[in-house]
Amino acid sequence: MTSYKITWEGARAPLNEASKALSEILYPPADAVSLTKADAAVEDGASAWRLEAYFGAAPDMDAVNALVKEHGRLKDGDLEELPDIDWVAHALEGLGVVRCGRFVLFGVHDADKLPNEKDDIPIRIDANLAFGTGHHPTTAGCLTLLERFSGWAPKSVFDLGCGSAILAIAAAKLWGRQILASDIDEDSVAIAKENATLNSVDDKLNIVTAAGFDHAAIEKAAPFDFVFANILAGPLMELAPDMAAHIQKNGRVMLAGLMTEQMERVISAYETVGFRVINRLEQETWPVLLLVRE
Repeated sequence: MTSYKITWEGARAPLNEASKALSEILYPPADAVSLTKADAAVEDGASAWRLEAYFGAAPDMDAVNALVKEHGRLKDGDLEELPDIDWVAHALEGLGVVRCGRFVLFGVHDADKLPNEKDDIPIRIDANLAFGTGHHPTTAGCLTLLERFSGWAPKSVFDLGCGSAILAIAAAKLWGRQILASDIDEDSVAIAKENATLNSVDDKLNIVTAAGFDHAAIEKAAPFDFVFANILAGPLMELAPDMAAHIQKNGRVMLAGLMTEQMERVISAYETVGFRVINRLEQETWPVLLLVRE
């Protein structure tokens, strides 16, 4: 099957902004993005970095170029058809070990590089098509905030829009609890189940295909003490009333996937249905919010 790569070269900062937009704002998003130092650079460093975006189907170049112009002020990218190999895995290989508090995320190619500290919680996530390797600030931010709750073990936990199931796996390892997780995409659910097995928590995770809260297993398990929702700002706001209906009084919800300029609108949507912000992880572009249902 033919796949596609779009390439841009330039300074790191605008390419990084474009990379985030291609992963989080473009629909359908790029299957993988890779930002690396280019082989050669001009004197001022303007072409010192290369951004590559990989797509399994032919991308809408007008939409892609408009997006990167808006978010990175970049020129049109160069489109290339690729031979039939796993370019998603190729792009994600070698990303390295990621530490988020006690959580240490790694791929099979980095297993020999683990720091192996006594209290570390290792999570193996190999390159695949499901969102979430731990390298994106939304996932890393959620893990960093989650680690602060190591002394509190909620009875009922739900990871809504779990992607590769990093957060569900982390919660299962941290709290030793049964975790319910869901994703709207069947391929992501299959990969999430593989990741649960890789991390020896498949007996603790129940992963289902569902849109929002629309599943019998979710209705049966609700109301929840803790919900992760690392998705996008639009769906987060749309789900606010359902979130309130499925969380215990004094239950917590961790929201991510929103951008800084969207934060106040997301907070307002949740305050309207009875939530209050009790903690936040402020990052330059991708904040993480923790709210309680009053």
